[in-house]
This record gives sequence, structure tokens and C-alpha cells, in this order.
Amino acid sequence: MSDVPEKLAALFPPDRADALVALRRDLHRHPELSFAETRTAGALERALAPLRPASIDRVAGTGVVARIRGRDPGAPVVAVRGDIDALPIHEATGLEYASVHDGVMHACGHDVHASWAVGAAHLLAERPAAGDVLVVLQPAEETGTGAAAILASGALDDVRAIFGAHVDRRFAVGEVVAQAGPLAAAADDFFVELLGRGAHGARPHESADPVVGAAALVTALQTIVSRRVNPAIPAVVTVATLQAGTAPNVIAERATMSGTLRAVDPATRTLLASEVRRIADGIAAAHGLTANVRIDLGPPPIVNPERPAAWARTAAESLLGADAIVPLGITNMGGEDFAYYMERIPGCFLRVGAREPGGAPTPAHTPQYHAAEASLFVGAAVLAESARVASAALAGGERA
Repeated sequence: MSDVPEKLAALFPPDRADALVALRRDLHRHPELSFAETRTAGALERALAPLRPASIDRVAGTGVVARIRGRDPGAPVVAVRGDIDALPIHEATGLEYASVHDGVMHACGHDVHASWAVGAAHLLAERPAAGDVLVVLQPAEETGTGAAAILASGALDDVRAIFGAHVDRRFAVGEVVAQAGPLAAAADDFFVELLGRGAHGARPHESADPVVGAAALVTALQTIVSRRVNPAIPAVVTVATLQAGTAPNVIAERATMSGTLRAVDPATRTLLASEVRRIADGIAAAHGLTANVRIDLGPPPIVNPERPAAWARTAAESLLGADAIVPLGITNMGGEDFAYYMERIPGCFLRVGAREPGGAPTPAHTPQYHAAEASLFVGAAVLAESARVASAALAGGERA
């Protein structure tokens, strides 16, 4: 049933490997949306219970946090995180364990993330870290709200370092990105309402047309990245929705649009938001309209610090060899709410190869997305070993 990478075979005997694969397939077959992961949380609790953790707690509604005992009760506590929610997408993979919930699927690999966190718990129970390790199974990553809810619960108040990872089909199974520096972007949303004056379609001079203003605004917003952001700094402004009007012969009174702002540094993040407001107000004034702008802040950027990244890299190299460590090779403008943890706790976020031999680099958040099963074992082993390396370093007096 399982396909364990050769270098990790000793860590995953058949019974353990098959159990993790069965868990992954069960979660994939029964996906649940953000903060609705009730069945998922129950399945994960049942998978963890045989390990006899020091505690298993429900937090943030549908989150699960299990404490795996370390060798020294007084040693610093570290954490590993797996996210558990799915997306509102209709699955088209054709898998025998495809989603049974129409319009909901694990199109971002969180079924693997949840399962490899359980796998890491098994490995840590068998060979403990210096201190306790919290295995965090987090809801609602896709809405960017789950990590903040876990933090607000207080469950991680004593954690000194945290590690997480994401499957990535741009990389083959067995390859791991464990590097310092930017790994994901801030992901903020903007909403613009343009209010004008409606009229008959035959008499446009009697209107203040928000559709014309909206068209001008869509174009003008593209100048933020091309003319206001330093070309050496990555940034994205995307208009994703645009609505106005009810009939072809009626000039609407209102137009709305929304989109996303992506940046990898705080100054650029602030600039993008202020420019959306400035340009929207200016375009509205030029067309005799009123602009109402709202910016909803999402996760901040992920910037891996040097020491935690070195711990994770050491862990991955010890398991897979130096050749397995690969550079990200791009600037990733995707958002990831693991960044909220890293605002308070030193840590490292990794990318774990999930492309099977001969497979295509299928993008996430698509109906065809599927992470290769063998990535499950790589993620579990690397996260468990990262926790051990970090725990030993912190217990020895190192600073993250």
C-alpha cells in the first residue's frame, strides 16, 4: 500500500506506513472547510491516542494539540504544525479515494500535512526529543485565521521554536527546501466600492458612471507595481473580482471590485495598501464618484531566521543527504498563516517535494491537484528530526 522512500524505510515499518497512508486517504476522501473540520479533528485524535501523549486537547474549535513527552521535563518545548482544512473546489483527480463531498477537496495538500504531523508524533514518541514537542493540528489555514486562533488559545505560550512544511509539486519527492530568508509573502485583500449616479443607457451625460471609473481603476492599479515599487522588490497587485449593473441599458449606480496584495517586506506591504487608497480616491474624483476602500490584513510574510533554518537543514541532511536540500529558486508570493506563529516564536517553514517520478508540477488550488503519497514520509521524518535538533540546541543554551 505504501511507497516509503528508501532512505526512510527503517523509520516506517509496514504497519506504521500503511496506517499513515490509510489516514491520509481517509482525510482526502472526507475533506472539510475551515473551522468545520469536526470529522477531521476526531480522526486525528484517534490516530494520536495510541501514542499515549501527555495530553491531547481541542483548541480553537476544531484544532488538536498533542504533547509528546521529551526526555527531560525541564527542557525547552518545541512544536511542529500540520494544517487540516480543505478548499471549496470540485475534485477532478479520478483517485479511488477522491472527495465524497461535492465541491470540497484537499487541493492544497493539507490531508498530507495533517497525516505527516501524526507521523512525526509517532517518530517522536518512539525516539523523544530533549524536551516535550507539541504536535499542532491547525484548522482554517486557507482563510488565514487558524494560526491566530491557536495562538489566542494560549496552547503555544511555552513553545520556544516551531516548524512547519508544505507539499510542493515543483520539487520531486525526497527534495526539501530548508533555507533562511523570505519563503512566503504577506497576503492582504482589498475591497473597493465606487458610488456614482445611475441613468438610462441612452443618456450617459446624466450619470456619474462607476463602470467607467472601475475600468480606469483596474488599469491604474497595475501601475503600483510597475511605477511605485522598487523593481528589485517582489510585489503583486491582482484585481480578482469586478461587479456592476443589472441590465445592458441601465447605467449602474455602484461598482465593486476586490483583489489581493502580496509583498515580502513590511515597507512594501504598507506601500501597496496606501497606493490602492490613493489611486482609488483619485480615479473616483476624476469621474465624479465616491470611493470606499477597505484593506483586510492577512498573514504577514514568512522570513525564516538563520538559526532555525540551520536546524531544519541539519535535520533534512541527516535523513536524506546533502543533495536533497534544494533552493526554492523563485520568490514565492503565496501566503501562509504559519507566519503568525513566527511573529511570536522563532521557527522555520519548509517546502517538501511532492512530485512522483515522471509527474507534472501540477499547481495547488486546482481540481487536479494531488500530492504524491511518498511525500508523507519525508515530511513526517523531517519535522520530527527538526524538532529533535532544535530541542537539543535550545537545551544546550543556543538561541534561536
